[in-house]
This record gives sequence, structure tokens and C-alpha cells, in this order.
Amino acid sequence: MPIPESQLDTWSHQGSIIQSSNTYNSIKNVLEDKDTPYSAKNYKVFLQGSYGNDTNIYSESDVDIVIKLDDCFQHDLSPLPTEQQEAFKKAHSDATYTHTNFSADVLSVLSGKYGSDVEKGEKAIAIAAYGNRRKADVIAAIQFRRYHKFLSTSNQSYDEGICFYTSSGAQIVNYPKQHSDNVTTKHQSTYMWFKPMARILKNLRSKLIAEEMIESGVAPSYYLEGLLYNVPNDKFGKSYQDTFSNVINWIHQADRSKFVCANKQYYLLHEDSPVTWRKEKCEAFLTAAIDLWNQW
Repeated sequence: MPIPESQLDTWSHQGSIIQSSNTYNSIKNVLEDKDTPYSAKNYKVFLQGSYGNDTNIYSESDVDIVIKLDDCFQHDLSPLPTEQQEAFKKAHSDATYTHTNFSADVLSVLSGKYGSDVEKGEKAIAIAAYGNRRKADVIAAIQFRRYHKFLSTSNQSYDEGICFYTSSGAQIVNYPKQHSDNVTTKHQSTYMWFKPMARILKNLRSKLIAEEMIESGVAPSYYLEGLLYNVPNDKFGKSYQDTFSNVINWIHQADRSKFVCANKQYYLLHEDSPVTWRKEKCEAFLTAAIDLWNQW
């Protein structure tokens, strides 16, 4: 028996908006205070993740915030020919205020405001929920550039992302703006079906965890959005039941090795990257999703 349309409709609804918005704006004001150690630097504060992309569900409480420093950047020159790599190196010198300095300053600012509610994690600075404030994760990042051309500082092209380092020193590079722009375009191209379907998959994931059909952490929201992003636009529409069936059947039969992340900068399924999904976890989610549909 398929999952009822009424249940899928309930799962399609967006989670908290006002409380999440208030949490974001409150923390943003702290990060942008005129007395911070980095106040004279060029930086931006913005949302990423489910709340930033309007795909959040009620059981997802975290507000994901990025503060990105633009006064320095890391880079990938590997696509460039040797002479362009040399031109780049002659045009740039090492920064004196680095990600290490910036991250420490951001942690100091947040700790000064929120005290013991702040904890530095492996990737992000966590701010615990308190009163009407939702839990938030703040990533202190710097700009990242993947170059396609460098002839001079006035004649260059690159994809811009963010870069930060884990507490163990591993570099993480991602492209939240491209992800957000692409899922919004996908949403529009599917006549506004994409984002409700993303929320359905996330609520389905929560149900699978509650039923002990998959383990927690098997299907993070970011990868579920990426999985859905690869589905052709003509598989969306008519009803949630039809769309769910068409989407899952298409994904199950497709060559998933060709799937890309929604940012279109990485393959979705890859064994070695810290920002991609593992094949066996994707398969575990799909198998459990099909079983739940058939056993409802």
C-alpha cells in the first residue's frame, strides 16, 4: 500500500520560519557588531542549509550560518596551464590575517556574547538553543576560488566557494551559493514541486530512523537535496504520490555514479571527498524508502 497523499502533504510543509529567522538575525547582529576584531575586514554573513534554502522541516531545528572573510582566499590552480599558474603566483602574496586568525576571532565574539552556550566543534561553532533561540551552527570560512583562467587580476575567471578547516586540520571546500541558486532554479523549473518534495524526503528519512530502518546519519539533508536535484523535471507533478513514485523509481533505476551535487561542483557519490555521499548509504536510504512505501 502506498504512503497516503494526506501523509505526504503533511510531510511537504515547511518547518519553523519565524523562530529560525529571529535566531539568525540575532546571531547575525552579534557577528556584525562594529566592535568585533574583524570589523574593518571585508566579510559577509549568510544562511546556508535547509532553512536558507526553504527546505527545512519541523524536526530540523538547527540554523546554519556562514561568516565568510573575503580579504584572503584559498585556491585550486590545477585546471590552469603552467604559465597561468606562474602568473597567478607572481600576482599574489600570502595573507597576514588568515583563516586561523579569523576563526579564533569569531569564536571569541560568540563566546563573549553567549558564554557557555558556545562550543567549538569539529567543523562549526555550535550555539545551544535557549528560550526562543534555536540551536545554531556558525562556520567561520574564507573565500575559495577554483580557477578556470588567470592571465592577470583583471583577466581571470573562477568558481567562488567557501573554505574552512576542521579542528583536525582537514580542508573543507563547498559552494553554498551555487547550491542555493540551483535548487531555486530547479524548484521553478518543476512548477514549485522540488522544495516540497525535498521536505517529504527529509521527513521520510526521519520516519525511517524512528522505525529503525536506517541509522541516524545515513541520509543527511544536503545529500537528499542533491539526490532529488538529479531527477528530470518531468517526473514532478500531478500529486505527491505520483511524484514520489516517479522520483524514487527513476533514481532507483538510474546510473547514480553520474549524479552531481546540487552545487554542480562535485559528483554526489564519491568515496574520498569529505563533502560527498557514500554509495552504500545512498543505497540503504533508497532500499528503506521503497520498503516503507510498500509496507505502509
